[in-house]
Amino acid sequence: MSVIHLAQTLTYLKLGNYKLGLLINFNEVLLKNGIRRVVNNL
Repeated sequence: MSVIHLAQTLTYLKLGNYKLGLLINFNEVLLKNGIRRVVNNL
């Protein structure tokens, strides 16, 4: 996963006042390997 996508997800979490988000990469052989949990201020 790209650092840019991680930064964009964190920005959306902060602007929307959300605590938790998921960043999903569908370009993986196994989908579970492409899921990343992103946390904002926990």
